[in-house]
Amino acid sequence: MVGRGMGRTRDEAGASTPPGDPLCMADAETDEAALILAAQRDPAVFDLLYTRYCTRIYRYLRARTNSEEEAVDLSQQVFLQALTALPRYRQQGLPFAAWLFRIARNAVTDAHRRNKAELQWDQLPYALHPTSSDNPEKMALHKETIARLRALLSRLDPEKRELIALRFVAELTAKEIAALVGKSEAAVHKQITRTLHALKEQYDEG
Repeated sequence: MVGRGMGRTRDEAGASTPPGDPLCMADAETDEAALILAAQRDPAVFDLLYTRYCTRIYRYLRARTNSEEEAVDLSQQVFLQALTALPRYRQQGLPFAAWLFRIARNAVTDAHRRNKAELQWDQLPYALHPTSSDNPEKMALHKETIARLRALLSRLDPEKRELIALRFVAELTAKEIAALVGKSEAAVHKQITRTLHALKEQYDEG
């Protein structure tokens, strides 16, 4: 059943993630194109596609929402919408990952329009600078780093923040992001690289 794995735990960096059970582990041996065709014939197979993408969808939505509960609810909504729309998906169009994250982007955009919430982008710094340590001094430095990254990210324009979220939280490739946002792969790669370079310069200057 879609949504079966959407409970909540915390990863080593303290960021919220779905549980790390087999339901959220991608099977690299399985051919995605074959999975999609099989799921279009038999909706029960969609669970395997859910398994492949549930963690990435959740983390992306968590980065763009202000609560774990909202991210969980939106994740379930995204996969239900995807399951409903799957018979109309054609593999020669958008890559499946881009198609699925387009549904996620639309869902979170609609949610923001309804709620008019101010985003915190809490998950982004962890994706850009993950760490774990039992050393109190290192943990204190890590918290300071996260705070500085959040401040820098908050000053980025929404388009640049979205690209960073898609690349480092959703873990999409530049090619998949390009298909999703309607730009060339080269343009996406260049914009992400420039944004990261600017963030690094501002961080070092700070």
